[in-house]
Amino acid sequence: MAYSILILDDQEDICQLLCSILEDEGYEAHAVATGQEALDYISVSRPHLVILDVWLKDMRFDGIHFLEVIKQTYPNLPVVMISGHGTVETAVNSLQKGAYDFIEKPFKTERLLNIVARGIEFSKLSEELEMLRHEVTAVEDLEGTSSQTALLKQNIERLAKNNSRILIEGPAGVGKETVARLIHKNSSRQSKPFLVVNCSNLNGASFELDFFGKEEKSESKDFKITLGLLERADKGTLYLDNLQDMPLETQSKILQVIQEQKFHRIGGQKSIHVDVRIISATAMDLQKRISEGLFRQDLYYRLNVVSLDVPSLESRREDIKSFIEFFANKKAEKIGAPPRVFSKEAVAILETYNWPGNIRQLENLVEWVMIMHPNEKSVKLDHLPGEIHLSNQKDVEDVMDAKLLLSLQLKEAREEFEKTYIALHVRRFNGNISKTANAIGMERTALHRKIKLLNLPEENSKTPVEVG
Repeated sequence: MAYSILILDDQEDICQLLCSILEDEGYEAHAVATGQEALDYISVSRPHLVILDVWLKDMRFDGIHFLEVIKQTYPNLPVVMISGHGTVETAVNSLQKGAYDFIEKPFKTERLLNIVARGIEFSKLSEELEMLRHEVTAVEDLEGTSSQTALLKQNIERLAKNNSRILIEGPAGVGKETVARLIHKNSSRQSKPFLVVNCSNLNGASFELDFFGKEEKSESKDFKITLGLLERADKGTLYLDNLQDMPLETQSKILQVIQEQKFHRIGGQKSIHVDVRIISATAMDLQKRISEGLFRQDLYYRLNVVSLDVPSLESRREDIKSFIEFFANKKAEKIGAPPRVFSKEAVAILETYNWPGNIRQLENLVEWVMIMHPNEKSVKLDHLPGEIHLSNQKDVEDVMDAKLLLSLQLKEAREEFEKTYIALHVRRFNGNISKTANAIGMERTALHRKIKLLNLPEENSKTPVEVG
């Protein structure tokens, strides 16, 4: 298939030259002289890339304005800007408004074709990402109806309304990035970028290029601008994941940017001001990292204007059923299979498991079940992986040891069974006595008496601290 390229330039000789070069390379090239002609062509033919002159005589559209029009309607369509009067400011302005790249006239054929090839690849990837977009947005919701989840939703809504820097804390796999995306999605920045940085991958050598970008000017006076993360995230959100792993030499540079609210590109002279909201996340105790000399205390207080705890799955077990249904439907839709239903017994045993890997582990388990038992419409106990059975079996065996039972009278053995049975259900519902009583068919007051009689602890649910 030949990829199509639209050229918008009011100089006929430039259009002819570009068409000739591109068609020789196997592209389909179409040239127009006005913005309206270009809009008409894009709406019907949907080209893979646009080459757009910065300076147009079109009374309605100049090149920069037309770039904005394209990006508003077709955000994934790559646009390469060309100009015979280029400056650093013009190039940067084009890139900030969404241009894929910038090239000066007279251009070198090799450089033009290289940019076009990369732009076409970008266009293909954008189409593929668009097909997967529903899958990405589907996970950007909080499942569950527990009090912890309800409080978390309230805090997300509250924090989305301001621009404070946030530190999200919680064990691995609880969905800290999902929480950050929801804050961004519900904020005034929702139409701007949300960029993710894994601090574990940062290093001093490439940090400045990654964050601050670079500007170069070749002997041919052709400007090349590389935008860093800070400029690309302008007016949006920068999410720093695994903050505890950020190298010390990088921490000082991040702190400086936060304090001064400006920076220079590598090779640039002009101070760049950006408006970026920073949301950070950690699975470790940063105060401990500070005491060990591995994290700067001043940076901690800069980033931790507001802290938000995301509770573990173990502390909100009543959400497990909702997560199972959500993941089962999502995986079934992904592979084109009929929905799976987890039996009441399977859900119950999963609600008593400790989930050291949290929500991520539960999602992986649901996918494992669907892969290993593709023809089962109902997921039963024996379809669950072995480690789930062994974990719960050990809990039972700790109390229901066969030798112990054989040494007891019937009344004592019954008490041991009740103790194990009730303890598992109390854990299942995070110590909620009303829900435990309803599940096992007892009156609430009777269950309280039984727990006291059997000398069982009434576990309390762990709840996240409400944001002040």
